[in-house]
Amino acid sequence: MTEKRKEKGKSAHQPRASVTFPPKLYGTLETLAKEKKVSIAWVVRDAVDKYVKDQSLQSDKTKGNQL
Repeated sequence: MTEKRKEKGKSAHQPRASVTFPPKLYGTLETLAKEKKVSIAWVVRDAVDKYVKDQSLQSDKTKGNQL
């Protein structure tokens, strides 16, 4: 199994998560993924990446105000 992952250019270990969405939100994710011609997983990873970056920026601003 590890050999197959390496063949596809993926690392041997990528953490996984299972997420349950309300039906309406999942439908929206499906629509976005189809429009962008990507997987739902890609849409979710992209959204989480942007969210984490935004939170990090907000945290930096808060720290700056405390000085």
